[in-house]
Amino acid sequence: MVVGRLVAAVMAVSLVGPVLEPSPAPADTTTVVPCPYASIATIPPTPASPERDPAAPVVGGPRLGTTGLAVPAGAAAPPTTSAMAWMVADLDTGEVLGACNPHLRRRPASVQKLLLAAAALPKLDPNLVVEATESDVNVPADSSLVGLIAGGKYPVSALWIGLLLESGNDAAAALARVAGGDGGEAATVAAMNAEAHRLGADDTHAVTPSGYDAPDQFTSAYDLALIARENFDRPAFVQYDSMLSYQWPAAPPKDPKGFQIQNENKLLTEYPGGIGGKTGFTDEARHTYVGVAKRGDRRLVVTIMGAEIVPARAWKQGTTLLDWGFAQPAGASVGHLVTVEEAAKLHTPPPSPTPSTPPAAAAGGTAGAQPSVPGRTLSFSVVALALLVALFTAGTVVMIRRARRVRV
Repeated sequence: MVVGRLVAAVMAVSLVGPVLEPSPAPADTTTVVPCPYASIATIPPTPASPERDPAAPVVGGPRLGTTGLAVPAGAAAPPTTSAMAWMVADLDTGEVLGACNPHLRRRPASVQKLLLAAAALPKLDPNLVVEATESDVNVPADSSLVGLIAGGKYPVSALWIGLLLESGNDAAAALARVAGGDGGEAATVAAMNAEAHRLGADDTHAVTPSGYDAPDQFTSAYDLALIARENFDRPAFVQYDSMLSYQWPAAPPKDPKGFQIQNENKLLTEYPGGIGGKTGFTDEARHTYVGVAKRGDRRLVVTIMGAEIVPARAWKQGTTLLDWGFAQPAGASVGHLVTVEEAAKLHTPPPSPTPSTPPAAAAGGTAGAQPSVPGRTLSFSVVALALLVALFTAGTVVMIRRARRVRV
């Protein structure tokens, strides 16, 4: 009888004891759809792009984690470009209408000047007169310049115009030096990185204020859209960036009359609704571009990285993508531009775990079921089974001894 009860108990433990769940099936992999791409016969080698951590969340939504094409369901194929990465987004709703490898990190070239504007424009009085220094004009020989003269005096507003219209690296140096205060240019570069972080532009790391090539300097098509949205919500930036031409101030005695500069962004004159943007080129970045245009109540931004001059120049390739974007219906989306508030949540570390007593035990009751941990449930069942076997053995010994006493 004792043996029967022990066997029944063992069977009960075996039946009701939890078993290990089967290993989860591998996650489905999404097929990478190649972007419509045109190339030239030979492209100069460019620095390798850092690989993103596959375990990290994709800023803007999971569909933007692709290394290929992301477009809304049912959308027509986007135009062919020579860009290694691009994106089209709505600046007001934040909807990403389409993208190609949007988080690919590459050298920015002069579109980095948009990040300089995002970080420094609010800090500087446009009427402040800056005296150019030798360090401002002592930039690499292959830099694009607006033509500062050491000792010349220029209003901050003029420096912003020279930065955006002529892509002046000398203007970038002067603005960064003044905006950085006692910390100079280095402090402004640090502020640029802090601004990128605030906006959620986590693919971005600035090393120079101008975008001149430097190791470990990167941004992405997605990040450029975040930075553009910040700038194009500032009337002062739009005023500077949309100027078609400007009379550069004189700097006597070397430049007694000044000269006229022109806006290099042809989107303003050759695309209906063009608002502004920025061109860029270096050997390592190739052609980069940011353009913004408006039709009706929609403001779209296009960002392009790593392009060549086929099938057209980068700004022209941008107009074909803008046309495609404006053709998408309202609400069409493959992701979104994160807000500053969303970015702050992404950057907030999870709270550190602290030891705690299970609520039921603290109240003196029986603790509820604990979360299943692989191996723990099985170990518990084995221990229980071993204990019951021991009891079974002990019971059997007792019965044998009793039987012997009866026979004696």
